[in-house]
Amino acid sequence: MTKQILVGNVPVGGGAPVSIQSMCNTKTHDVPATVEQILRLEEAGCEIVRVAVPDMAAARAVGRIKSGIHIPLVADIHFDYKLALECAAQGVDKIRINPGNIGGEDRVKAVADACQAGKIPIRIGVNGGSLEKELLRKYGGATPEALVESALGHAALLERSGFTDLCISVKCSSVPVTMEAYRLLSQRRPYPLHLGVTEAGTPSMGLLKSAMGIGGLLCLGVGDTLRVTLTADPVEEVYAAKRILAAAGLRREGPNLIACPTCGRTNIDLIPMAEEVERRLAGCKKPITVAVMGCAVNGPGEASAADVGIAGGLGEGLIFRKGQILRKVPQERLVDELMKEIEML
Repeated sequence: MTKQILVGNVPVGGGAPVSIQSMCNTKTHDVPATVEQILRLEEAGCEIVRVAVPDMAAARAVGRIKSGIHIPLVADIHFDYKLALECAAQGVDKIRINPGNIGGEDRVKAVADACQAGKIPIRIGVNGGSLEKELLRKYGGATPEALVESALGHAALLERSGFTDLCISVKCSSVPVTMEAYRLLSQRRPYPLHLGVTEAGTPSMGLLKSAMGIGGLLCLGVGDTLRVTLTADPVEEVYAAKRILAAAGLRREGPNLIACPTCGRTNIDLIPMAEEVERRLAGCKKPITVAVMGCAVNGPGEASAADVGIAGGLGEGLIFRKGQILRKVPQERLVDELMKEIEML
């Protein structure tokens, strides 16, 4: 089990539930726009949010942003230790910085001391696209071993300053490299791990890569918090993360929709029907399993574990619960009748 840190009031590691993160794409110094986006992320289910801090104007905005939101705020900082010190003074909940990139050990200690005083954890974020040149030469590229060595080197700088409230990420755009790096790192240090596949891409491919990389690691018991990186509205990252956690069996919030892939026995237009059910379940918070099956002969039995479901036939269909048929209804009323049953659960 990993060490537990506290990001604001959210525990990360040590057996705590895997938390969902995202990152704003607003200009951080634009406080109203950043707060508005974070409130949308909160509504979607985001539990920790990160903002870029490229300059002092952004760092000085951190306190005002915090006062307008309800979830922990993370400052993403590159190279300039003074920005980290300002964010700590502003009361940020976590800092993402690589101590090997901010200068001498006196600067590292200054950041470590400020974070220690404010009980602010630090995430070391190693990326396959920005590894140290000497590690690229040593390993011949962005290998899992290179990512891990870089992360542990950064961690050692903070450890020498007496700071161990750390979280680590070793992200790469390659799913196999990412997975192996996290697996190796999990065997080397007890720090909580922030999972992600970097530069995953648009929602279609990005979700696939993230589901494989993040979901695969979670199923192996590796990972304590995550961000799905998508070239999209950050809210889409949160929805994707929730789906990955649900598929990995780690979250049960809202309905789980199962649907058959259709075959030659299907006598209804099942695909748009399943899509309609999915749309109408969007606001449902009940932790139930809903089935949309194409065959009235086998559907109720195949989906017997579902709390409620429909199975199509020729011109009509069945409403069933836990595999037990409740009634037949005309095909055009199947979805409406299904929703009525869901309301009664």
